[in-house]
Amino acid sequence: METKPHDTLAILKLYELRSEALMRTARRWFFTDFKPQSGLEILALIQSGESQSAYYRMVASHWDVAAALVNNGGIDEKMFLEANSEHLVVFAKLQPFLAEIRETIGEPDYMLQLEQLVLKSANIEKKLENRRRLLERWTQTEGAAEQKTSATA
Repeated sequence: METKPHDTLAILKLYELRSEALMRTARRWFFTDFKPQSGLEILALIQSGESQSAYYRMVASHWDVAAALVNNGGIDEKMFLEANSEHLVVFAKLQPFLAEIRETIGEPDYMLQLEQLVLKSANIEKKLENRRRLLERWTQTEGAAEQKTSATA
């Protein structure tokens, strides 16, 4: 196998960015507390100026940018896909609302890089279904932990 130091460093940098404290907080919120019911709800959040708006934009844009790098040859696709799966979780959460968001804001390319990369994956519908179940478990686990904490406080 050919060594690809540029791709390796780029993937490691993406991972490093995910490990920063604010991004870890944003990711935790996105995966456990963010429970959108519509695209309009997401758009209202984005426009709100609240900290959760920043969290949403940090997580969503991180993976859309990473996907753009892969889709445009900046990072080897095979290596990226073998090293990452969190982008599937992000897309699984957003996919049900993308058409509504795109239509509402008049931007058919909103999150398109992430969508294009994700949809290349083999057996993607099953993977997205699995990720949605995982998100549900994380939400339930987080809710149970919060209830336990408030009961003991």
